[in-house]
Amino acid sequence: MTSPLFHGLGVALITPFKTDGSVDYDALETLAAWQVEQGADFLCVLGTTAETPCLTEREKAQIVATVRRATGGRVPLLLGAGGNNTAAVCAYLRKADLTGIDGVLIVTPYYNKPSQRGLYAHFYAVSEASPLPVVLYNVPGRTGVNLTAETCLRLADDCRGIVAVKEASGDIGQIRAIIDGAPEGFSVLCGDDALTRDAILAGAVGVISVVGNAYPRRFADLVRAARSGNAYEAARLDGTLRPVYKPLFADGNPAGIKALLASRGTVANVLRLPLVPATAATADALAAFDKALGQA
Repeated sequence: MTSPLFHGLGVALITPFKTDGSVDYDALETLAAWQVEQGADFLCVLGTTAETPCLTEREKAQIVATVRRATGGRVPLLLGAGGNNTAAVCAYLRKADLTGIDGVLIVTPYYNKPSQRGLYAHFYAVSEASPLPVVLYNVPGRTGVNLTAETCLRLADDCRGIVAVKEASGDIGQIRAIIDGAPEGFSVLCGDDALTRDAILAGAVGVISVVGNAYPRRFADLVRAARSGNAYEAARLDGTLRPVYKPLFADGNPAGIKALLASRGTVANVLRLPLVPATAATADALAAFDKALGQA
């Protein structure tokens, strides 16, 4: 199999906000550039962690331009472009200026709760409309519907434009089934930080990570150790980060990662409603962990 475009450590970038609630483009540019310098292999822009549903179209365009400028073509960019209206997603992909974008991340339609036949038809239509490679995004905990291994593999077989899946079902059995049945040219990316080591040792090619916003070097080293088959080193590095996985998501995402970065002074601890900042207890736990570990 040829090396996939999206592999290794992918970081699902947050959207920093100023205290007045506006997007902090300077902080975003600094963060994106730092991710590349610290070893991230690709960046995911306008994903779940970016609070994308609460951004205006103008803000989204400026965020993409900011990340593009910060990275300067040094790493691939994966753009979150999914939705629960198939026609609207397809129309966007046909007309959007996707200059500097290397692929699109398409989430399973949320709220509608389509059947497996509906999911297949949705992703098939999106793949036909997209001028860029498509990465499926399965996250049933957020969308209310699971893209089964059978449907995922059927799409991988039938749609050449679909090149990978971000698997965030939390089901290692399902992840293994997709890895084992994947056709040549189709790859699996882990969507859960805590499962990254196991998923990659099972054959996933990388991860799209939240914790990577704070620890890109350490998490990149973990991913590379696992990809090289060095299970001992992967386990050691995973052990250093394992205490942070639970508090990082205790109050929802991206509340935890923003609280952690705010404790460093990297960004303001500001989210847009309906999301709110992490509790003081969670924020204190994350800051204490970060202080003990040392900034990566």
